[in-house]
Amino acid sequence: MDQGNYSRVAEFVLLGLSSSWELQYFFFVLFNFLYMAIVLGNLLIVITVISEPALHTPMYIMLSNLSVLDVFLATYATPKMIHDFLHEPKIISFEGCMAQIFLLHVFAGGEMVLLVAMAYDRYVAICKPLHYATIMNLCRCTGLVVGSWVIGVMHSLSQLAFTINLPFCGPNIVDSYYCDLTLVIKLACTDTYVPEVLMLLDSGLMGVTSFFLLLISYMVILVTVRGHSSVGMAKARSTLTAHITVVILFFGPCIFIYSSPFSNFPVDKVLSVFSTVFTPILNPIIYTLRNKEVKSAMHKLKTRYISSRLLFQLSLTRLNLLN
Repeated sequence: MDQGNYSRVAEFVLLGLSSSWELQYFFFVLFNFLYMAIVLGNLLIVITVISEPALHTPMYIMLSNLSVLDVFLATYATPKMIHDFLHEPKIISFEGCMAQIFLLHVFAGGEMVLLVAMAYDRYVAICKPLHYATIMNLCRCTGLVVGSWVIGVMHSLSQLAFTINLPFCGPNIVDSYYCDLTLVIKLACTDTYVPEVLMLLDSGLMGVTSFFLLLISYMVILVTVRGHSSVGMAKARSTLTAHITVVILFFGPCIFIYSSPFSNFPVDKVLSVFSTVFTPILNPIIYTLRNKEVKSAMHKLKTRYISSRLLFQLSLTRLNLLN
């Protein structure tokens, strides 16, 4: 189609998770609770890492950044979804739709790279413990964290570059609760074969590369820790189990969805919700329940908070007595 002869749609209509008002009321309460839990749980990890000097190590710096990414990953679409449960029709502007696509790929792409960086950190710590402090110094740790954000932004810009200029003249109905790139591309008023292939190659290359790098690093680590029974190796296996669990939860839904990217199945909505809501809430649970250092630091933070409250109340009491 000649791009000069079409009128671009100003908004898209999202069909959401369900058309049943009873279910939408239930989802409104459920996802409000889950979203608050995601924000509070992940921010608690960030505050704990920042406030506890003993956690100022590459592993926990990356963990705190993972928590930040999880909060953003849950925020790019979840508040809009919660709002839409009580509103019909579920409208999103063209600019808002493109923003959702951009933010999703920034945070998801950044998290993929950060998980690889965390696996590299564990590889060095377990397989080259004597050189760990030299290899994983603050400069390299900062570079890995910043690099994950930069790669996420570059990946997202490459996805948006061949999407934003497509001619969207109608229809404008997206069968999802957010602007899913694979569904939005198919609404363009032109042959979308080339953009679909480019999108699949871009996301597929990044996802597959990250996944295989993770597999290789964890296989090397598992071979290293196998047969060792020391306390240090037991701790390494525990940490490794947490990392592998997070990787499976993050990449599992992505692999299933992108195995048939341009076919829309009902289960795709469930997996999308799992990726953007349940995975961000499971990550802090997995890392805190299996990590003694984080639990100990949280206990110290709680003790300091209670002590400061008591001191504040005591000061107020003294001032009242003086007056």
